[in-house]
Amino acid sequence: MKNKLSFISIFTLCIALSLTACGVKQASTTDSKNTQTEAGSEASGKSYSRLDDLYQQENQLFADHADVWNKAFGMMNKSDADPDGNYADYLAGTVESNKNSFTDDELKTLNEDIETIRKIEEQIAELENKNTSSDDNKKDSSNASSVFSDFSGEDFDGNKVDDSLFSGNAVTVVNFWFTGCKPCVAELSKLNELNDAIKSMGGEVVGINTETFDGNKTAIKEATPVLESQGVKYRNLSIDSSSAAGKYASEIMAFPTTILVDRNGNIVGEPMLGGIDNKDNYDALMKQIQSVIDADSTNK
Repeated sequence: MKNKLSFISIFTLCIALSLTACGVKQASTTDSKNTQTEAGSEASGKSYSRLDDLYQQENQLFADHADVWNKAFGMMNKSDADPDGNYADYLAGTVESNKNSFTDDELKTLNEDIETIRKIEEQIAELENKNTSSDDNKKDSSNASSVFSDFSGEDFDGNKVDDSLFSGNAVTVVNFWFTGCKPCVAELSKLNELNDAIKSMGGEVVGINTETFDGNKTAIKEATPVLESQGVKYRNLSIDSSSAAGKYASEIMAFPTTILVDRNGNIVGEPMLGGIDNKDNYDALMKQIQSVIDADSTNK
C-alpha cells in the first residue's frame, strides 16, 4: 500500500486494513460465527488485496518515472494540500503551479501519469467506501494514530530504543527519509536546527531512514556520513520492517515525510509534505508542534 502524503485518512485506512482482518479471525467463538467470519474475512481479504494492487499500480508509476516525480514531490507545499481533496487533482495542481520548472517531455509524462492515477483513484474510492461502511469497531481497534504506542528500534550506534522515546517528550517529530533522496538530505540541517529549538519546549526530532530497516548495516554505513556532513546530531533509527511502525513507514512513497507523535505514541495532525527547508513548511510544522505541546500541558 501507499501513503498519500498529507492525506491522513489513507494512513488510517492502510493500517486498519492490515489489522482488522486478523481481529475478525480471532473474534469467532461458535461454529456459526466461525462460518460467518471466514466468509467475511475472505470477502474482506479480496477487497483489501484489490486495494493493495491498486496502490501498487500507482507506486509503479512513480517508480517508472522516479526522476521527474521526485522533482515534483520536492516542489510540493503542505499549505496547498487539502486532506479531503482529490489526490489526482492535488498532484495536477502541483504540476501546474510549477510547470515552468519542467521540460515539455516531463510535463507530458507527469500529466499522463496523473490521468492514470485519476482512474485508479476512482476504483480506490469505490472500494474504500465499501470498507469504511463496515463495523465502526474496526476503526477503533486499528487506528493508525497508535502505530507508535508499542515501538522498538535501534539508533545507528546499536543502542536500543522503545516507546519511552515518545513518552519522555511532549512531542516527537518523526522524519522519514532515505539516503538517495535529495530533498530529504537538503532539509537535514534544518531538522537539526529544529531539534535544538524544540528541546527546551519538550520536543525532539527523530529520523527514520527507510533503507536501514531490520538493522541493514550497509544502509546505515551509507547514511551515517550523509548525516555527519549535514551536522545532524539528533537520533536516527533503524526499525523492524514487520512492526506496525515499519509497515506504516513502508507505505510512504514520497519523501521527505514528517509526522508528529504525542507522548502516548499517537500521531497528531496531518503528515508534513515536503522539506522544512521550505519556510512555509517550517512555519506550518512549528505551528503544529506548538499545538501539540499546548495540548500536552493542558492534559497534565
